[in-house]
Amino acid sequence: MDGIASILVVDDNPKFLKEALPMYGYNVDTAEDGLEALKILSDENSRYDLILLDVMMPNMDGWDTLKAIRKNKKTERIPVIMITAVSEDQKVVSGLKIGADDYIVKPFILPNLLARIEAVLRRSNWQKEEIKKTEKTLNKDVNIEALTPKEKEVLSYVAKGASNQEIADILCVRDVTVKTHLNNIFKKLKVTNRTQAVLLAMQIDLIN
Repeated sequence: MDGIASILVVDDNPKFLKEALPMYGYNVDTAEDGLEALKILSDENSRYDLILLDVMMPNMDGWDTLKAIRKNKKTERIPVIMITAVSEDQKVVSGLKIGADDYIVKPFILPNLLARIEAVLRRSNWQKEEIKKTEKTLNKDVNIEALTPKEKEVLSYVAKGASNQEIADILCVRDVTVKTHLNNIFKKLKVTNRTQAVLLAMQIDLIN
């Protein structure tokens, strides 16, 4: 679609990014290892504006996948952000020399990754305004004030990674009570899962 960036997420556990990035207006496809990614990229109809490439994967790791991407005329100019749990400078420098455009170290916070994605897309002549237009349309029907103070509190703990049981212990309530709050939050924010609820709450500055 015109004005919307298409991203290929190459990760053996892509669930979070697959759910998260479309909330910010990106088209997302996934591959669970380097071999699958190269097969997708070889399709003559494929077109991606950015690749998020995990380093540690089965079958073919991120470094070898990046080398193959840069050697292929069809894919050599696609921006690549490496996702790695390795923070040593030598590894990072090696990745940049191979042809990575940027890198982010796990565990990362989503706003950091989103900022890096936008920066790389800008360098690739993408218009930031187009992305912002898409973001704004997501929330036009959301009634922020519909959430009760308790629901906002539950959502803030979810955003920090707390489980239902951990939230129940903090608030001195039963697990089923937390589930009820979450179901109400999902309905009011018009989302279907915890990840989408947190992302939307961050986007509308409901939580920090």
